[in-house]
Amino acid sequence: QEARDLGRQALSLAIGLGVTLCLVLVSQRDVLLGIIMGGKSSSLAIDVDVSSYQYAQSFLTIRAFSAPAVFIMSASTGILRGYLDTKTPIFVLFAANFLNLSLDIGLISILGLPAPTGAAIATTTAEWFSALGFLGVLGGILPSANNGGIAELGSNQQPARALQSKNEKDSKNENLNIITPTLSVPSFSTIQPLLLASSSLFLRTIVLQGALTGAAAMAARDGLSPSGASIAAHQIAIQLWLLSSFICDALAAASQGLVADALGRKDPRDVREISNTVFRYSAVLGLGLSALFAIGANVGLNGEDTGVLVQLFTKDAETQQQLAPLLNIIVLTQPLNALVFAADGVLQGASQFTYQAKCMAISVGVAVASFGVLETAPFNSASGGSDILLHVWIALVVLQFMRGLTSYIKIIDPDGPITLLSG
Repeated sequence: QEARDLGRQALSLAIGLGVTLCLVLVSQRDVLLGIIMGGKSSSLAIDVDVSSYQYAQSFLTIRAFSAPAVFIMSASTGILRGYLDTKTPIFVLFAANFLNLSLDIGLISILGLPAPTGAAIATTTAEWFSALGFLGVLGGILPSANNGGIAELGSNQQPARALQSKNEKDSKNENLNIITPTLSVPSFSTIQPLLLASSSLFLRTIVLQGALTGAAAMAARDGLSPSGASIAAHQIAIQLWLLSSFICDALAAASQGLVADALGRKDPRDVREISNTVFRYSAVLGLGLSALFAIGANVGLNGEDTGVLVQLFTKDAETQQQLAPLLNIIVLTQPLNALVFAADGVLQGASQFTYQAKCMAISVGVAVASFGVLETAPFNSASGGSDILLHVWIALVVLQFMRGLTSYIKIIDPDGPITLLSG
């Protein structure tokens, strides 16, 4: 019953935060776009093509309406992980991504909508599809992916394994595990654990996303290349980096639930074994991703010198030139990224949310400081300009290194919850 109540509160909080963010993004879109890409609302204005600004405005407005859906997806995935169900999110997100791709093709290639507008509509629709799918599973309307008599959520759950409660208001569902948003206002003591964990994760995410947003803003102001080529190269590289991050996060998701389960059973040996296994798999995964990215960045099609990854995303020579060093950074940092995400999962399984938020703030601070140092005269190019794009990516590497370092300090701490080096 306590787990269900916590899940209901999480869904309610997610909807409230999502609606709030949507209103902020829509009402302040011009100010936000002015800060990022320049414009009449920003003192940091750069020369921006009018059509580009209009595309960005349309894209942001449409995407803002997916904010509640994104929060619902995040909360639902966390609830399912708490029940050790990592299969259902895969099926829901696979279906949503297929829908996203189909809508991209239909809206942009067939109907001829502008690419930013069509992509925004497709992604927003797919995210709401995912959110409703998750709510359907948690509400017992749709089946979960856990079959064979072990499902604890969804319409296919087994009442014998579901949480029992004679105090349910709806006697029809008294033997079913139903988790839906609630309109009741719980006491502070009831939601205190959720608020503490959520606030720490929220602050950690805000700091990280602020750093990534700042990186995009700085890339748009690269003084050594046309801003269009610089930001295009940055966006291609960051999407590849995010793709690899989501792949690595699969291990983190699994470790989060398994570590929490082992800690709940008060089995420190199992906690260490799970953590060690996850780190070994992450190291192998990181090296594998490095090899794949290296092949894609350096092996071209039809005998071309440009790598297939570069050819796939752009034909613009200036953008390709800007992208080449960024791909090298992505190749070299995959093992680091994989281990960082594995450490995140282990610490989240140990409920070290506050520690992670503090470490993220420290890591971003060091990364920003390193960017400032790189922007000083000794590190400028021979032509006297500042290679902002490259410096931004070096700072991102510093950010990941600091995240990994601070995480492993806690993981090997003999007085911490993991004590990786003990026993």
